[in-house]
Amino acid sequence: MDQMQWKMKSKIGPLYLVATKNGLMGVFWSQHSSPLQKTLLGNEPQLKVLSKAVTEIEEYLEGDRKKFDLKLDLNGTPFQMKVWQQLAKIPYGETVSYLEIAKMLKSPKAARAVGTANGKNPLCIIIPCHRVIATNGSMGGYSGGLLIKSKLLKLEGIL
Repeated sequence: MDQMQWKMKSKIGPLYLVATKNGLMGVFWSQHSSPLQKTLLGNEPQLKVLSKAVTEIEEYLEGDRKKFDLKLDLNGTPFQMKVWQQLAKIPYGETVSYLEIAKMLKSPKAARAVGTANGKNPLCIIIPCHRVIATNGSMGGYSGGLLIKSKLLKLEGIL
């Protein structure tokens, strides 16, 4: 079996982590179609990825980690991959707008497309899409809901 899933209990609610032998491929707010594991004990590379992801997310949520050091197994369109690469560069405790990301990609008219790609980010928290806000300074949207987005921004000292 290539993909494995772990249901992680966290202070912001349950997170469903999905890994392949190549790395973490998803952090979701609801259960994914991959098989749910009963334990993280074992020698399979997927279990090692999941275990490390749990540790790093817990450290982040406690305010003890500012950057993630996980192998990722990302899949998306070429445009989505470019957007996600830009999201990954947003420093802890800072925000950028959809328009700013579009400009970084040298596509200033692509702010809506950036927003769409941002919403399809499969690695919320790890690739910090919660740090993206609307040009007018409002929070914009978030796959986990605005309450969780505001909690993450407060954790990072932004709100």
